[in-house]
Amino acid sequence: MSLRALLAVGALLVGAPAASWAQTEPDLPPVQGYEIVAIYPHDPTAFTQGLIVHDDVLIETTGRFPSTIRRVRIENGAVLQRHDLDLAYFGEGVTEIGGRLFSLTWQNGTGFIWNADDLTPLGQFAYPGEGWGLTDDEERLIMSDGTPVIRFLDPDTFAETHRITVTYGGRPVSRLNELEWIDGQIVANLWQQDLLVKIDPVSGWVVGVIDLTEIHPSRERVSPSDDVLNGIAWDPAKRRLFVTGKNWPKLFEIRLTAPEPPG
Repeated sequence: MSLRALLAVGALLVGAPAASWAQTEPDLPPVQGYEIVAIYPHDPTAFTQGLIVHDDVLIETTGRFPSTIRRVRIENGAVLQRHDLDLAYFGEGVTEIGGRLFSLTWQNGTGFIWNADDLTPLGQFAYPGEGWGLTDDEERLIMSDGTPVIRFLDPDTFAETHRITVTYGGRPVSRLNELEWIDGQIVANLWQQDLLVKIDPVSGWVVGVIDLTEIHPSRERVSPSDDVLNGIAWDPAKRRLFVTGKNWPKLFEIRLTAPEPPG
């Protein structure tokens, strides 16, 4: 990626003119592209909000009404099991710790707990503000809310243990949506952009950018403004990375390419 293109990425991330951003941050995070390993069917009516791999099956949450949580076979996109949320709830992100699924809702301040093997409801929890993306580091829930802030929650008490502010070149990054924990970093989807960012979980700094431009071009989307990239699932056992989007007919297994040096 050229320096000009990288500066444009920086401007998109922080919503500031590229020139002013470049003057404040000479050390540019690396930008990675991707290779497509495989393409699988995906329900084109699934308004994907959260996506994880659990025991070789996708767990997917969807938004709109009714919002759902579902178990999906990776290879053919078949919905193995589905639970509809009450129409009062707009579903958001999901993650799993110790056999329990935790899922968020957008503006209700309510999360749900499920059995990861059969989607049996196990309980609810509350949190302030909006719920967007959710992941975990095997010990803590890690939650986004559309702002530059990422919160860390105790999965038993749901008390906030601490928070970080995500920055790129010293400027806050907002619209952090779907989250995934990959090799000690938080990977976040940026709502309405075909980019993922790698976030240091201690400092909050963006330490890398993944450029997914053209993986499913906007010209192929029924509603380009709504059918955006959203859905990151990492399979640590098999080292597989999956991405999809809202109402996308495809699930992509991808391999990240080496970062391109600036210039």
